[in-house]
Amino acid sequence: MMEVSETVLTGAFLFRDVPSRAALPIIRPELGRQHSISDRARVAMQEYLNQFLGNLDIVNSREVCKFLEVSRLSFSTEYGSKQKEDYVMVNHLSTIPDDDDHRTCSPCQWFNCCNDKWQKVWAVLKPGFLALLKDPFDPEPLDIIIFDLLPASDGIGGRVPLAVDTKERNPLRHSFEVFCGNRSIRLRCKNTAKVKEWVSAINDAALRLPEGWCHPHRFGSYAPPRGLTEDGSEVQWFVDGQAAFDSIALAIDGANSEIYICGWWVCPELYLRRPFHAHASSKLDALLEAKAKRGVQIYILLYKEVALALKINSMYSKRKLLGIHENIRVLRYPDHFSSGVYLWSHHEKLVIIDNHICFIGGLDLCYGRYDSSDHKVGDLPANIWPGKDYYNPRESEPNNWEDTMTDEIDREQYPRMPWHDVHCALWGPPCRDVARHFVQRWNYAKRSKAPNEQTVPLLMPQQHMVIPHYMRSSNEMVVDRRSAIDTYVDIKRQDSDSSLSSFQDIPLLIPQEADGSGASNEDSKSRKLEMGHDFDEQSSRDGKVPFSFRKFIDEPSVAATPMEGFVNDLDYLALKQDLSRDVLLSGNRTTEKEWSETQEQDDRLVSADEPIQVGPRVSCRCQVIRSISQWSAGTSQVEESIHRTYCSLIEKAEHFVYIENQFFISGLKGDETIQNRVLESMYRRILRAHHEKKLFRVIIVIPLLPGFQGGIDDAGAASVRAIMHWQYRTICRGQNSILHNLHDLLGARVHDYISFYGLRSYGRLSDSSPVASSQVYVHSKVMIIDDCAVLIGSANINDRSLLGSRDSEIGVLIEDKELFDSYMGGKPWKAGKFASSLRHSLWSEHLGLQAEELSQIIDPVIDSTYKDIWMATAKTNTMIYQDVISCIPNDLVQSRAALRESMTYWKQKLGHTTIDLGIAPMTLESYQDGNITEIDPMERLKSVKGHLVSFPLKFMCEEDLRPGYNESEYYASPQIFH
Repeated sequence: MMEVSETVLTGAFLFRDVPSRAALPIIRPELGRQHSISDRARVAMQEYLNQFLGNLDIVNSREVCKFLEVSRLSFSTEYGSKQKEDYVMVNHLSTIPDDDDHRTCSPCQWFNCCNDKWQKVWAVLKPGFLALLKDPFDPEPLDIIIFDLLPASDGIGGRVPLAVDTKERNPLRHSFEVFCGNRSIRLRCKNTAKVKEWVSAINDAALRLPEGWCHPHRFGSYAPPRGLTEDGSEVQWFVDGQAAFDSIALAIDGANSEIYICGWWVCPELYLRRPFHAHASSKLDALLEAKAKRGVQIYILLYKEVALALKINSMYSKRKLLGIHENIRVLRYPDHFSSGVYLWSHHEKLVIIDNHICFIGGLDLCYGRYDSSDHKVGDLPANIWPGKDYYNPRESEPNNWEDTMTDEIDREQYPRMPWHDVHCALWGPPCRDVARHFVQRWNYAKRSKAPNEQTVPLLMPQQHMVIPHYMRSSNEMVVDRRSAIDTYVDIKRQDSDSSLSSFQDIPLLIPQEADGSGASNEDSKSRKLEMGHDFDEQSSRDGKVPFSFRKFIDEPSVAATPMEGFVNDLDYLALKQDLSRDVLLSGNRTTEKEWSETQEQDDRLVSADEPIQVGPRVSCRCQVIRSISQWSAGTSQVEESIHRTYCSLIEKAEHFVYIENQFFISGLKGDETIQNRVLESMYRRILRAHHEKKLFRVIIVIPLLPGFQGGIDDAGAASVRAIMHWQYRTICRGQNSILHNLHDLLGARVHDYISFYGLRSYGRLSDSSPVASSQVYVHSKVMIIDDCAVLIGSANINDRSLLGSRDSEIGVLIEDKELFDSYMGGKPWKAGKFASSLRHSLWSEHLGLQAEELSQIIDPVIDSTYKDIWMATAKTNTMIYQDVISCIPNDLVQSRAALRESMTYWKQKLGHTTIDLGIAPMTLESYQDGNITEIDPMERLKSVKGHLVSFPLKFMCEEDLRPGYNESEYYASPQIFH
């Protein structure tokens, strides 16, 4: 009977009427197994809830959100994991439209304690921000507090908290305060326990080391190094506007959800592809209109210029962009009168697509920037540069940009000014770090300029993780903090600017695999696919070129680097042993010769005789760096991580530093006028090389003249002369210059260590026009170190860009992981795929090398490359230009008197010339066998190789180029110019 009864009971128990969709496993009680039952029940409940919440139709319903006391953001993984959420009271918001919800606190019905100023909102805490919503189901935030760097100390030895509880006079009130940048927000809760919960949760989310956003990272940056694991961090470089603009157009065309654009100057009518007649749909406004009509949300942040100083007419750009479609929002900032900011600018150049790919570097989406490696000076009839895009700011700056198809200068008489630049694309976590910067700046501009405009929303930053490997399983999250700290190499700056290294002393922690093995390839691929839509796949479907423009051979990803100390405190020996033992022992490396041959054989966008302008898309270690402060982004701390990065990389360089920049204004130790110390870092590094008797080269390429309107001797060109003064003061004139100080110690050998160059181009303006020449304006902001690390961004080398408190800037430090066999100083060297390919592209363009000649510049520091090719080419080209055109600047013109004499002579001889004497005679006189013969200037100029010329160190050396008391610039702050 016992058996029968048990069977009947069990059967009845098993076949209860339980709804199939909500069925939970039934667990029979058994004596002595309560602990096991509890565990099994908990697991069963977790599995049920995970399955339940995995249904997006369910979790996105208002009823479920209210029942579970969660919000839509709780399940939005792109914003980070769920933290604390609850109703709170705030009083800093404008009146919230009241639906069926009572938005005052409970005691108000008896005491009227809030006086109707306080309103109930739903607070959502994420690892990177605190959002305030009207209700849990509302997707748009009423306000958002983005966590950012806090002071390292509160002055009494503790950390500065992000949230603190506050005491109220009324015992019925319980509140706490959250600090963010220059903002302080008070929130109220139901009781003291709730206050403590919120304060603890906010501080834990924001300040927990090392993943908190309030914690400063290497170089004092808000963003950590990425790519320490296989997290999808990838980079691709572009040289000159043609390559970059074409890729930007392709990315915009593939946008699915949102586009962020930030620029110093944005021209809506800019053609991103040329010839412009054949690519009408590539105009920026047409591309944005097509995406906006498909529901893509577009946010554009423009620099609001001081109209008296600049002629970029951002108001016209704003009106034009806003008139395209309602899904395009535009903000201009700063508001000069209310903010009191007149001298500084927003200088970043950003395009961010779907938080998946972003473009940063020196290129604005504006006129004059489109160019290719040949840097043509003419375009008649107009085919490449229409209307005002045929641009030469040395000759004339347009007063009106609205009639864009009308030429500003005569194409038959004046050359355009060719434009040289470097840009790059980022994928993965670095892209979302850049997007976070944009969101931070957008929200600050929104609060300042349009706080009550409902059509201009606040944005939320995606990708909460500071260290990407925290997404991985718990047994893969072991961090050896002690090892990282112990192996830190402390390089102190022993001068008045020692504060520069304070943030470089922060240890960078490397995750160690607990089981000695990484994730499988299949898992890695699946994670990459989950990060966002694949542009390569999208492009293939559309029948377009895949976004990674060129195919490069896949090389082994090597975790080691030959540049110990770039990542300040990594133990590279342990890194080699723990993370890449198998790779290093396999010997599967690609040689320089094999890699170069691969480039020659792969599909190209250019012919084999032209320099490659699109680099490989490779996995790298990346860290986003910036210059930012209270006026530009509302932060409480001034961030100058670009400055710190420059100084650190230069001091730790082993073989060479290669720099291209629009400006070169810096100071040595003790210089009280110029505050950035890039020059001091160079000076100290060169002295160390001299004392150690080692080869070390610093090569700097800058514009021959500032790219502003006005002849050197013109009355209205005081700004041009002022910038020249500060650059020559940095380079070679006076006791604060680097060449002057090095010459005192090294003598004539100073040019073995450091040298300066510019770029120049020539060509006929038309079939009947004379030969013309113009400087190639160097606008790139790039530094390459030892063929292993690259810094690309928007920042110039001057105080404006580097100090953080002035112009806002952004850049990225890229450190190669994919290494191959090369040479440096005549010895074997492991060069990086990204860095070396970029240098090869730049040098082949500047030196006029063909693809088969790239082997000549593999080793950049040996004499056969540095002296016999680089310096010799620059010297020869300079002499040819001097003989044929006598253009300025040149070392023969050392005073205003000599300049005026030269200008008068050539104007009388030619009848017409440019502002910088850029027109050649129709014929040249040549002496052969005692006879005078006439030759075409083009025949002589054919001997010019590439565009490299020597920088004229003696030009106007007898003159004081500072503004005079009779010039308005004399009364302006000198900080404007440096």
